Amino acid sequence: MKQSLFSLSLRKTMFVALIAMMAMGACKSKKKAAAPAPAPAPKEEVVQQAPPPPPARSAEEIAAERLENYFNSVTNAGSVNSANQTIQEALAMFSNQETPVLIVIHEENGIKDYDEPTTIKKYLEYLKDTKKNMNYISDIRMDASGKVSELELRRK
Repeated sequence: MKQSLFSLSLRKTMFVALIAMMAMGACKSKKKAAAPAPAPAPKEEVVQQAPPPPPARSAEEIAAERLENYFNSVTNAGSVNSANQTIQEALAMFSNQETPVLIVIHEENGIKDYDEPTTIKKYLEYLKDTKKNMNYISDIRMDASGKVSELELRRK
């Protein structure tokens, strides 16, 4: 009986000690949570600059891109009717059907040699007939109403 009484009180003591340790652990964690956190060491901030916005495209750049698309569409048209319809759409971008188209065949020291001048109507018909677009737009001039008044092309 003495032994069981001893083991019973040992168990009780262990249980009480366990509860006390848990209570002390809980108090410490509350104390740590309540205490203000030390200020973190200052970190070197890396300032990332946003990339600059792309420059706004000019009316000439937009018109040149649209005309290149029209030239390719006329060249690759599946039928004559389709090519004619694309030609009419492209002509709407010009001040008139007689707008000059200059094709640079040679340039040296800033002096340009041009092929025989043509008109936009004739050039579009040429693209339709040959089905070859061998030039790209190198210069485009627009009038006050936003229509193309002169076009300069170069060989690709």
